[in-house]
Amino acid sequence: MPAALRVPLRAARRREALRVLLLAAPWLVAVAVLVLRHQGTAIAVVALATALLATGLVLVLRLRPLDAAWAVRRLDERRDLEDSSDLLLADATRLGPLQRLQRERVEARLRERPADLRRPLPLRALTASLLGAAAVVAAALAWPTQLPTTAPAPRAGIAAAGEATAVRLLSASVETTPPAYTGLPASRSPELSLRAPEGSRLRWSLRFEGEPEAVALALHDGTTLPLTREGEVWTGELTLAQSRLYRVQVQAARPGEPQPLHRLEATPDLPPEIRAIEPDRNLSLRSEGQRSWPLRFEARDDHGLGAARLVLTLAQGTGEQVTVSERTLPLRGEGDDKARSYVHALDLAAIGLAEGDDLIVRLEVADNRAPAPQWSRSASFILRWPAPLATETTGMEGLVQRALPAYFRSQRQIILDIEALVPQRPALAPDDFTTRSDAIGVDQRILRLRYGQFLGEEDEPGPAAPPTGDHDDGHHEGDGHDHGGEPPAQATAPMGSGVNVLEDFGHTHDDAEAATLLDPQTRALLKQALDAMWQSEGELRQGQPERALPHAYRALEFVKLAQQATRIYLARTGLELPPVDETRRLTGKREGIASRRDGLVPAEDPSATVRTLWQALGEPGAEIDLAPFEQWLRGREQATDLELAQALEAVRSDPACAACREQLRARLWPLLPPARPRPEAREAADAEGEAWLRALDEQDASP
Repeated sequence: MPAALRVPLRAARRREALRVLLLAAPWLVAVAVLVLRHQGTAIAVVALATALLATGLVLVLRLRPLDAAWAVRRLDERRDLEDSSDLLLADATRLGPLQRLQRERVEARLRERPADLRRPLPLRALTASLLGAAAVVAAALAWPTQLPTTAPAPRAGIAAAGEATAVRLLSASVETTPPAYTGLPASRSPELSLRAPEGSRLRWSLRFEGEPEAVALALHDGTTLPLTREGEVWTGELTLAQSRLYRVQVQAARPGEPQPLHRLEATPDLPPEIRAIEPDRNLSLRSEGQRSWPLRFEARDDHGLGAARLVLTLAQGTGEQVTVSERTLPLRGEGDDKARSYVHALDLAAIGLAEGDDLIVRLEVADNRAPAPQWSRSASFILRWPAPLATETTGMEGLVQRALPAYFRSQRQIILDIEALVPQRPALAPDDFTTRSDAIGVDQRILRLRYGQFLGEEDEPGPAAPPTGDHDDGHHEGDGHDHGGEPPAQATAPMGSGVNVLEDFGHTHDDAEAATLLDPQTRALLKQALDAMWQSEGELRQGQPERALPHAYRALEFVKLAQQATRIYLARTGLELPPVDETRRLTGKREGIASRRDGLVPAEDPSATVRTLWQALGEPGAEIDLAPFEQWLRGREQATDLELAQALEAVRSDPACAACREQLRARLWPLLPPARPRPEAREAADAEGEAWLRALDEQDASP
């Protein structure tokens, strides 16, 4: 146990022992005086020894709950420790990196502000104990040593023996049995407020002074759990499915003081955590001669890991001829139940990976939660076997094209490919390095042409971009358009054949609708992005990917800014308003016009209950109706509502408590919707406007 926890716990135990001794000392003196006064020395020694033994027993019972777990619960009441005090009791060698970091933070905060777990001395109880013992001593000294010979009168205690006494809770214990799959042992706590794993079985054992007629646990959601009597013990069981608040409810002739609220916190079972060790990137390219793909993952779980499987997805083909197949491969990890390592090497030939294919893998791991386990999935990792580039023949540029990729490469993916290629320069031959850089430059060119279509730019000769759903209006050699060279020979058509001269001999540079699709600011951003892509493409085609990176980053930034455009201009609209009837203008006819007095129906505000209570709490002395808010609160199932329920209970118990009202009001503030701006007031009408409005009112009022 670290010193940050051991020192305050030791001080708390010493303070508790001092409390017991101070409360018991006056009564020990009173017992000694009473027995010495009336019974003699021998009986006084026995009585004093019995009193000392009883005091020691009470001291042991009071100190037993003050253990390390109690100290952790007390420390968790501090917000700056972030409910992480239990890390002080854990074995440092079995903690993860984040847990060790959090433990160091907790120890540092305890060093900066040491914990004080000592309970204050009960001054009122000490004063009452001292006065009571003094009264007993005075009575013992003043009472005669010999009783009168006459028969004593009946004692009042005998006459009142049949009267009912107030019921008081003497002892309580809660036995916690966690679910079997957690592997946690059962425990017993004398505290009625506790924290247990979700799904634990709780069993209460309560002892009372007096004779209660019935005992139940009243939950904050309105349900009750009746307890059954077994001898002198009242017992009951409950499965902890979620965090709850409850109080012990006693039904008796004299029930005694009302019990406070107690809290049951359900610790949820977290899903497994998966970390990929190898590969270290989401996209990997198959190297020359690679026959296997090594994979390595690590998984952790708070209670235990279950089955694990590797999901393989193979995408084959290009363009519209892509076929996808999926298979699963069970894996057996190495390690204990809570932390395992999964290592596997995929045989690429057995899987059927070929040129132009993509192999996608992900790991799925389950925990051992019962009855249904929780599954976690890792990120997807892709192994790509690039398709070979087609060789071009001199004089055949218009006929030979490169293989089309299966989908467009994004600017971000181009940046990732450049960053992956730059470190490989020392390991690759100069020709291979230039070839790969040129391939990325081709992808950059295709993406540039794709964005250029939005600006009405023309296509370029060479490899065509992949097909899209938009109209392909690019220029190619032999398309009949004059770009500065010799005009093509005009084809002749029979007279009257209905040939569209513009479609046969003309070529529009910019479609009327496409040209007005974007506003001028967005068009300027796209133009800058195309310029950056052009410079990036030039450096890549020359085998200089390092110089292309700044331009590629600049192009990505402009593309992202263009995607955030808030306005576009459409050439056509589907809404056509009816024509205005000019004959009714300035005539004053109002047939068919709805009355201005028809009010709007107010919309339902789901937060009206919270707002009403929040406003009522802000008025000192105002009466508060908590029933609507309690009904609204029961419809919510959030852990934070327990804090609301506690604050609500404090206001219900003492409506005049200003601090309780302010605390509940602070809890309600995050639930209120954001304030809406008020509409600006309309300017007051002038004299002519007032006359016009009066005339309208008179016309509406006339039959």
